[in-house]
Amino acid sequence: MQKFPSVNVLGGVLQPCSEDPLTGFFRDGHCNSCAEDTGSHTVCAVMTAEFLAYSKYVGNDLSTPRPEYRFAGLKPGDQWCLCAARFLQAHDEGCAPRVNLAATHAAALQIVPLEVLQEHDANRT
Repeated sequence: MQKFPSVNVLGGVLQPCSEDPLTGFFRDGHCNSCAEDTGSHTVCAVMTAEFLAYSKYVGNDLSTPRPEYRFAGLKPGDQWCLCAARFLQAHDEGCAPRVNLAATHAAALQIVPLEVLQEHDANRT
């Protein structure tokens, strides 16, 4: 699998999303992507209780530990490389988490408009 260039949605070098918990399609702490990443795990999202409950409700339980996959489960405040389509779905439903734009891969823009990502910028006051 060949990674796409590590560029963020702002055109800069892709910053780390999280090493604890370890995230990313490649489990390298970055929201890197490649052609085989059909889920486009490219949005570096800051988890909230509301989003975690929503994700579980729509069939993707991110909060329950899964030791067989060395996954401790996510909690509010954790950063995670989220599927771009799931982020957009949560946005449309009014419960999208905040986003670390510097750690969100440019490939997310194939699914989520930049304006939507900016609306949820974790650094925005």
